[in-house]
Amino acid sequence: MVKILLDPSMYHPSLSVAEECYKAADLGYEYIELSPRADFHEWHHYPKVDDAEVARVKAAMAASGVKIWTFNPVYNWSAPDEQDREHAVRCIRRLLQIASELEVPLIATEFSGDPNQPLRSEAQFYKSIEELIPDFEKYGIECTIEAHPYDFVETNDRAVQIVRGVNKPWLNYEFCLPHMFHLGQGSMDVRSMMAYAGDRLRHVHIADVYNHLANVGNRYIVNPPGVDARIHQHNEIGNGEVPWDDVFGYLRETDYDGPVSVCVFGWEEDMDAIHVRMRERIDAELNG
Repeated sequence: MVKILLDPSMYHPSLSVAEECYKAADLGYEYIELSPRADFHEWHHYPKVDDAEVARVKAAMAASGVKIWTFNPVYNWSAPDEQDREHAVRCIRRLLQIASELEVPLIATEFSGDPNQPLRSEAQFYKSIEELIPDFEKYGIECTIEAHPYDFVETNDRAVQIVRGVNKPWLNYEFCLPHMFHLGQGSMDVRSMMAYAGDRLRHVHIADVYNHLANVGNRYIVNPPGVDARIHQHNEIGNGEVPWDDVFGYLRETDYDGPVSVCVFGWEEDMDAIHVRMRERIDAELNG
């Protein structure tokens, strides 16, 4: 049985973390993946969580029956700038303390480096990991890492190689389906990409996306031409070109039993219904 996690990003502007636990329960979810928000772990900023907030969230999890299974922070622990890297390490250390207090077993994150300085970023990543190994192992918390558009590693195979280089059983790979066409540079062969990760595939992000490289790249027009930017989407299943039969087929055939996170963004006008449909589809495909 896979754990289906709700990323409540679309509820962040209107609900507290505690309230999101009750919302998740209303939508039929038992687990949350807590993505960045200003009053908890904001992109690149030190966590803004005190003992009172920990107590509120802990009480909400107990009352709602919904557990925060992952924190999904974005910190520049691969930054070529050493001050930025050191700040990111401090942020992650504090977030690990909070995760331990809330019994959150997994940190799901990104490499968070500079695509224009890949070698320096990779060196900084390994430096940060070396510094944080004692903290992860002290708390017994696992970590999954994804390649992300506009990161120092944007392709599936290279990301898996870097994860394997850490050589720790608790640090593994997350395959993010809305990034699929960056991960495979336009490839539709999602089975081969997930198979390359092998036993390191321990987390999957579920959302649909259109292939930005199809039709000579003219589905998306970014100005000025050649600008240093990336583009993708996080859509509901069916609103994109991810080959879902292959995705779910591979996960079933390999008896995948890790977490899968529903991470649809930008559709607030129908967010409750989308999250219910996503949960029902994944449950039918992987737990049916």
